[in-house]
Amino acid sequence: MRRALERSWDELTRAELEVIVNQIGSLKEGIKRLDRQLSEYGRQLRGHRNLTSIKGIGDKSAAVLLSVIGDVSDFAGEDKLASYFGLVPRVANSNETIHHGRITKRGSKLGRTTLVQCTLIAVRYSPYLKNFYERLRAKKSAGKAIIATARKFLGIIYRTLKYNWMFADFPNFVLAEG
Repeated sequence: MRRALERSWDELTRAELEVIVNQIGSLKEGIKRLDRQLSEYGRQLRGHRNLTSIKGIGDKSAAVLLSVIGDVSDFAGEDKLASYFGLVPRVANSNETIHHGRITKRGSKLGRTTLVQCTLIAVRYSPYLKNFYERLRAKKSAGKAIIATARKFLGIIYRTLKYNWMFADFPNFVLAEG
């Protein structure tokens, strides 16, 4: 942006560029402030420390996931939570024929996107998730494999919140003492 302003422009173009550069700077500051507030808010939520003990989930991701999930005891099981996130296949029944399709995508798009992004990071660190992902990717596409891995990861998140687990070593599934 600075280089654009250093070039010689006519007076009107220069004024427009200065306005745009100022707006971009203002937006960047606003985003930084929102990031800080989201992190601070997230740290106050019940289950935040549990989720951040999982490699692949940071402060902001934990805040988003916890705000989407709410109280984990509202869900009878991890399948209900997966359905809430829209990570279950569409089912079409006709008499005795059952067709399973793509995921429903019902629920929070932000929550689902955050979960998938966290899964992409967790796959790098967890041999369990990496093996699961690689096995599916060999049979299906990478997109389907990561969604299926995200659903498995959501099951780990569900149990972590439900049983109040804290991981001392997430890649090896070692719980912290206490």
